[in-house]
Amino acid sequence: MDNADLIVTADGWSSHQGTLRVGGHSYPCVLGRNGVTIDKREGDLKTPVGDFPLRRIYYRADREDAPQTGLPLSVISEDDGWCDDPAHDLYNLPVKLPFDASHERLWRDDHVYDLIVEIGWNDDPPVPGRGSAIFLHVARADGRGTEGCVALARGDLLAVLDKIGTGSRIRVQPPA
Repeated sequence: MDNADLIVTADGWSSHQGTLRVGGHSYPCVLGRNGVTIDKREGDLKTPVGDFPLRRIYYRADREDAPQTGLPLSVISEDDGWCDDPAHDLYNLPVKLPFDASHERLWRDDHVYDLIVEIGWNDDPPVPGRGSAIFLHVARADGRGTEGCVALARGDLLAVLDKIGTGSRIRVQPPA
């Protein structure tokens, strides 16, 4: 484990495919369904371009062992969620369910959120409407684009987690 940085390059502005590079390795990744943007907005289905810290890893202990990583770890519980309501005071923050405003459930039936890396997007402080719940997580088997996150095959994500720590960052770059 170290504090390697992740470099993500989109295949095109409107492409949901890209490449993630870390520590001399490259992995295919999935981005927002509508590509990448320098002007992220809630619900636009785009991955924000920029350089962001990696905050912490959330994982489903009933499905995964604690991953090898230098980032702080949190176990996902059935009542964990993430507020995506721009009008709420807890916008773009973790919340406990039930929750009275719009939110994402972190405990999912599919395996997409079995491993989640919290990307420090729009969180210091959150600006309403600028986008929420931007994570690095497990890609869907069908390769479908995300709602704005970066996703990797499970094995690739585990390999990446072993290379990152508290000083690691993710840089999402537009196409060349």
